[in-house]
Amino acid sequence: MRTCAGLLLVLSSAVLLLAGVGDGRWLTQVPAKDAARDNAILHESDAAEVGARLFTQHCAECHADNAEGKNGKPSLRSEHVAQATPGQLYWLLTNGSLKNGMPSWSRLPEQQRWQIVAYLKSLR
Repeated sequence: MRTCAGLLLVLSSAVLLLAGVGDGRWLTQVPAKDAARDNAILHESDAAEVGARLFTQHCAECHADNAEGKNGKPSLRSEHVAQATPGQLYWLLTNGSLKNGMPSWSRLPEQQRWQIVAYLKSLR
């Protein structure tokens, strides 16, 4: 009985860990057509470099300069981000997740959002 209670506690903790943006729940909200989108500027040799500068300007305040996260905001070096498709990351940048504290960055030009995605994908 004690083993069952311990297993239940571990499983409950795992479910709670999967509940936020930093833990990948947002991935389930991305429409399939958006998740399948390719990074439109991936062929540009400086896309990740430009994306790093844009990240510093717009994202580092919450996610830290090294993308490790800060002040309770998630690390963008997580497995969820690493395994996310470019289209999923672009969708999150565009739509945000306000209930989880992630604003929409739709006001940034499309090319800049793709450059940030290129930077995020380069973190691995």
